[in-house]
Amino acid sequence: MRVAFFGGTFDPIHRGHLRLAAAAADAFDLDRVLFAPVGLQPLKAEHAIASFADRSEMIALALASGSHNSSAREHLPPTANFPDSRFAMSTLDAPRPNGSPNFTIDTLGALVLEYPAAQLFVLSGADSFLDLRRWRSPNQLLALAEWIVVSRPEFPLTEPQLAALALTPTQRDRVHLLTTVHEDVSATDLRRRLRTGDPCPGLLFPAVSTYIQTHNLYRSP
Repeated sequence: MRVAFFGGTFDPIHRGHLRLAAAAADAFDLDRVLFAPVGLQPLKAEHAIASFADRSEMIALALASGSHNSSAREHLPPTANFPDSRFAMSTLDAPRPNGSPNFTIDTLGALVLEYPAAQLFVLSGADSFLDLRRWRSPNQLLALAEWIVVSRPEFPLTEPQLAALALTPTQRDRVHLLTTVHEDVSATDLRRRLRTGDPCPGLLFPAVSTYIQTHNLYRSP
């Protein structure tokens, strides 16, 4: 079984996240992609705006969205079929009881215990992956899982940039580049639009947009 961990703030989850996951699952023959909202990221000064509970609920709504949502599907790969049985939500990165940050090395350790016989992957954006040497236990991270790194139009990943990480040949073989996803959705811009009451049609699944409006998320005070 091939299982990918897809962590992030998902504040909120948008169609780009599902497009990315579908492309990765197709390209690397993944059996399961786990969408895991993070409690507290250690390398980001700003906290998520929506609560962990709200972000989790929005993920569940997005993953359950059916193919009748044509406005969201038009930007997805032709092979995408939602609800996608390969996708699931995970609470492995839930807030820690003591309020400490969520370190990926701890999360992957828990993932190994949950899927002891699986081949594990981590789905990451290029900008995050290039900070790998600042993460806790980077060499162990590369040993526990293979990495699918998404090169974005606004942040293309090059071999010289990877060289700066000083990966060994074995580690480099465990890093796979995904260059087929050209996604221009900015979470910062999305939240800015949501603050004004814009439902962001085509960027959010309708159920997620309704949840945001119902719970008055991201609106300016």
